[in-house]
Amino acid sequence: QERQEGKVMQEMRVSGFWVLLLVSCLICKSKGAIVPALIMFGDSIVDVGNNNNLLSIVKSNFPPYGRDFTNRTPTGRFCNGKLAVDFSAEYLGFPSYPPAYLSREARNEDFLIGANFASASSGYYDATSVPFGAIPLPRQLSYYRTYQNRVRSMIGRERARTMFSKSIHILSAGSSDFLQNYYVNPLLNILNTPDQFSDILMRSYSEFIQNLYELGARRIGVISLPPMGCLPAAITLFGAGNKSCVERLNNDAVMFNTKLEATTQALMKRHSGLKLVAFNAYQPLMDIITNPYDNGFFETKRACCGTGTIETSFLCNSLSLGTCSNATGYVFWDGFHPTEAVYELLAGQLLSQGISLIS
Repeated sequence: QERQEGKVMQEMRVSGFWVLLLVSCLICKSKGAIVPALIMFGDSIVDVGNNNNLLSIVKSNFPPYGRDFTNRTPTGRFCNGKLAVDFSAEYLGFPSYPPAYLSREARNEDFLIGANFASASSGYYDATSVPFGAIPLPRQLSYYRTYQNRVRSMIGRERARTMFSKSIHILSAGSSDFLQNYYVNPLLNILNTPDQFSDILMRSYSEFIQNLYELGARRIGVISLPPMGCLPAAITLFGAGNKSCVERLNNDAVMFNTKLEATTQALMKRHSGLKLVAFNAYQPLMDIITNPYDNGFFETKRACCGTGTIETSFLCNSLSLGTCSNATGYVFWDGFHPTEAVYELLAGQLLSQGISLIS
């Protein structure tokens, strides 16, 4: 089985290499980014600092977050360095990263390569964001409408329409809905099975894509749930003292992802000209966790920050005892989020899955 897993990973790496080579050739030919802009929505997997400017308890704009980022600066990314979307921006030829929409430093011209509306602890279920002061998806969409007006005023209506239709829009949500709401909310999980709750989330997903389509987006990628039961904080909170991945959480993620793929296919059939890709983040991350050494990792259960069991956001700080000195061998940076090294691998895999969005 280990040999088979290693073969799968090798094939995935080879596939990712050729896709990156193809993208590099396209960039050389176009002498710039191969899509007009990158637009991001969702949660902490893609948030690059919007929560810095909110009255939110979920922030990461302090050390040791960002210690391996440019100038060792904590930006509000929930990572020691770059996120998968940062690597994706580089691979696609962008000279810099699309700024957080609420960033006080962002200027109008910065938004011509895209914008990031994501907010850590947001989800498909609007109530998920409320206790954490995060930006729910409907408000992220409202910010996007305002952003579109700003872009139109800068480059004109017709150029803006082309820009929005050819830009890649990325959505990441769902993990917070389960880990920070459903599993810890007795009322919610008594009234709904995981299957029923997934159906509720699918309705929100469909509505969000419909709204994006009506605003002119035609190239959209949605990131699936990871193996939630393997996150260090999930093992600590829901593992009943066991140190291995929590199987029921992973099963819920697989069920959700199956529905996500089916809903994605249905949405594409319903909307003319829509390119919609459900990125499978589950399997690449699970392959790294189950076969770490072939990918250059040695620690899959304990996160780098603090004790590596639950520290996230303000619990992961410069005074956290036990934080590792070098995160490159760790799969997880904090209790919920991967390290930059993992995000780099995942970015290549997601790009290979989303080649239809740039062709």
